[in-house]
Amino acid sequence: MARPLRFRRAPGEWDPGRVRSQLERPLDENLGAAGSAPWFSPPPSYEGRRFEMDDGSLALFCWTDHDDDPPPGASAGPVGYWIGNTETPRRLWKTDKYGFDEVPYGVRRWAERELLAGLHEDEPWLREFPHVSWFFLPVFCSKDGAETTRAFFRDHAAGFPDADRESATAFVEEILRPGTLDPYRETMAGKLGTSAGMDLVRMSATMGEFIAAKLLTDAGYEVTPEIEVTTGHSLDYRAERERDDEAHLVEVTRPQPVSGRAAGSPVAAVRDTAKTKTDGQLEAHGGGVTLFVDCSSFPDADWNAVRGERPDVRHRPAVVFRARPSGRVEAYSKGSVPVDLDDAVEWV
Repeated sequence: MARPLRFRRAPGEWDPGRVRSQLERPLDENLGAAGSAPWFSPPPSYEGRRFEMDDGSLALFCWTDHDDDPPPGASAGPVGYWIGNTETPRRLWKTDKYGFDEVPYGVRRWAERELLAGLHEDEPWLREFPHVSWFFLPVFCSKDGAETTRAFFRDHAAGFPDADRESATAFVEEILRPGTLDPYRETMAGKLGTSAGMDLVRMSATMGEFIAAKLLTDAGYEVTPEIEVTTGHSLDYRAERERDDEAHLVEVTRPQPVSGRAAGSPVAAVRDTAKTKTDGQLEAHGGGVTLFVDCSSFPDADWNAVRGERPDVRHRPAVVFRARPSGRVEAYSKGSVPVDLDDAVEWV
């Protein structure tokens, strides 16, 4: 799978003539490129250029005589920074790549303003959701995932059944608004995917991790994603809060509604999905993990069946829940759950 959008750092002296000959001209010959001044002022001491290709792809380049804040391991000096969802000119093929948080702050903010303006021109409805727009920018503007990730919110209501895009995206906006996941933006946004093919099951499962983060933070926990454990696996979260003496490990799984799987009933879907997780990753870990089973993909009838029967999920402790874009979260538990979710869910 391709990675989220990243910067390329090209050390050396750049000027408008070199930018035209080594970047703009090859792009124009291959894709039909129109170079222009950027929409926003480049960072202080930098010059900038914007390239728009006939196929709708975009690239940005800025350069300076002296990079005073190079990424870790890089040396100061004259340099250019490239970012785009188009083909990379040959001159930049062997350059190092860096995430948004690794390049100088001014370069990052300039590129984000340019990319956000383009995103909102293409998807004007996203202007109402600044946190969603910013957080998922590395995939909304990625080379292979721009169409699928935008469509996931626009056409599939972020994986919520019987919901419109505005209410579903507003719910995700509320998850992201506190900024608790900001330090992990590249990792978490990347989970949504940069594949050119639409995979609603995987993308909806990713939303389950965001919902789980909301439940934990609403309950007063600080969360850290992607916790490596001794089995060689990574668990979704470590949850900690000041008044507790220990940290808690949480793994999230998301069953799909009956209409999208072979299971014959919603209850079977919950059991089968949890069994896959418990027979593999959690069995290898050997205990000490709370399983979150997110049924937010279930329509009302499916969830009502699960809520009525409260099926066991072959792992304890476990929390089975369903969130709606309204913010209401219903849940039941199995076993002695060490994380206190009383302030985050409505127990049924």
